[in-house]
Amino acid sequence: MADKITVPTLGESLTEATVAKWLKKVGDSVQEDEEIVSLETDKVSIDVTAPKSGILSEIVAKDGATVEVGAHLGSIDASASPAKKKEVQQDKQETTVVEIKKEENILEKKIDNQNKKKELSPSVKRIINEKNINIESVDGTGKDGRILKGDLIGLMGFSPAPNTKKIEIGEEERVKMTRLRSTIAKRLKEAQNNAAILTTFNEIDMSMIIQIRKDNKDEFEKRYGTKLGFMSFFVKACVNALQTYPSVNAEVQGEEIVYKNYYNIGVAVGTEKGLVVPVLGNADELSFAEIEKEIITLGTKAKNNQLSIEELQGGTFTITNGGIYGSMLSTPIINPPQSGVLGMHNIVQRAVVINGKIEIRPIMYLALSYDHRIIDGKEAVSFLVRVKEILEDPRRLFLNL
Repeated sequence: MADKITVPTLGESLTEATVAKWLKKVGDSVQEDEEIVSLETDKVSIDVTAPKSGILSEIVAKDGATVEVGAHLGSIDASASPAKKKEVQQDKQETTVVEIKKEENILEKKIDNQNKKKELSPSVKRIINEKNINIESVDGTGKDGRILKGDLIGLMGFSPAPNTKKIEIGEEERVKMTRLRSTIAKRLKEAQNNAAILTTFNEIDMSMIIQIRKDNKDEFEKRYGTKLGFMSFFVKACVNALQTYPSVNAEVQGEEIVYKNYYNIGVAVGTEKGLVVPVLGNADELSFAEIEKEIITLGTKAKNNQLSIEELQGGTFTITNGGIYGSMLSTPIINPPQSGVLGMHNIVQRAVVINGKIEIRPIMYLALSYDHRIIDGKEAVSFLVRVKEILEDPRRLFLNL
């Protein structure tokens, strides 16, 4: 009797997934606990493993299918004989030989066409290029099958009009959205439809942070085993500002405002499949080194599709850094049900006035997008000014100023 492969429990509030890709084909041998099919949920990818060793005997839910928890994905025949495996391998070899022959025929045709193109006259080449004619469909009447101008005119039924251009439509490819991409699209549109989003901007002089990193980077890395980055400063500054302006850390639930007395900071990470926002839980209790280590760990997991559901839930405020891609300024969209998101950008040497004199300083533009339903403009601007003050003089963090 075949052993069924089923959809495992996906996590809190998740009841269905999409079959992203089968890693094995029917007839392939599999080992117990070997990854055989990848599922994609609204938040993360999950690899389903083989319950037994044997031969993958059937695939019930194909790539792209939507499946619920417990659904039948396929079956494994644990009693399959080695002879059966040899037959499958033989079939694969025969298929490979056929494919090689097909490729050889295609290559021969390409070589023939290239030879034909070399023998074409300039006027024939011009007509072929202007009319986008595929010479594979043309039988030449000239010597040794050479294509003549008359062959093309007869094919078109008229002489090519001079000084005319034809607009060609390029190739199109339709690809179904992944579940993650589809969820991102829906959530961002919901945020625009349901929240009153406004964005306020400010600029910060990064001179002191850069100097602190320069002076302490070697000792910091030696002591804690991780590099001192910018993000830990921004997380610390945001936590301080959230404690000062609690409405930015709140959310709307129906006709109520829920104020969060904990600070879970989401850090947006770009991956090949889309943007994910793993969460630094209780960021107010973390040291600079702990924040840096956790960000590296979560970022690596995100890029390798290894984040758990728990690592993506419970965020109260988000930081996104478009600066790593070269963004100078942007208006980030809040991550529902949160009410605020801070956008970081690239650092550029700019001319600024300091004590009446023009100086060159490393400047970063900051953007705070917020839900105006519960955050007034005064609070939003004050929040961003607070972040600016701390980042321009991080000593305030240690003096509680």
